[in-house]
Amino acid sequence: MVKADRIRIIGGQWRSRLIQFADDELLRPTPDRVRETLFNWLGQDLTGKICLDLFAGSGALGFEAASRGAKQVTMIEQNMKAVRNLHCSIEKLGASQVKLEHVDARMFLTADSERYDVIFVDPPFKSGLLAEVLPLLPAKLEEEGVVYVESSDKLLPDDTWSIWKQGRASHVHYCLLNLNSDG
Repeated sequence: MVKADRIRIIGGQWRSRLIQFADDELLRPTPDRVRETLFNWLGQDLTGKICLDLFAGSGALGFEAASRGAKQVTMIEQNMKAVRNLHCSIEKLGASQVKLEHVDARMFLTADSERYDVIFVDPPFKSGLLAEVLPLLPAKLEEEGVVYVESSDKLLPDDTWSIWKQGRASHVHYCLLNLNSDG
């Protein structure tokens, strides 16, 4: 395994378990406090939900969703060091509901036919990837689905989206988006 740091799963069946993530300056795990807020917004129990973790990185969001009962979590990650660590964590946790894809998120979104209840979008800050993937997400979202976005700047979505909830912790802005009824 590559040199790694650790994060703690904060709720569900794997509560307090540590997972490792690759020591890479591009990986920025979602802080505990932000994850707690997010999963309070989503409800603690994600039983039966189908989730997509784009730019999975450390896996913090996807593993948290799986720990809280998500039926399926698909993790998308392009960084090979991160993929190796995610694979090890899936095996260590026995996370059979977690599927890992080593692919560019944009290519995955254009090829994938699945629809999701929750989509986590936490790309590397200042990469421009958020602006590229956000327009692709309406076709991937279930009718009552939500998109979680984490970014360095406050998100100002276009008319396709409404901000349901939002917050800020230090340099991280985060929000839950719903599709507008006419979007």
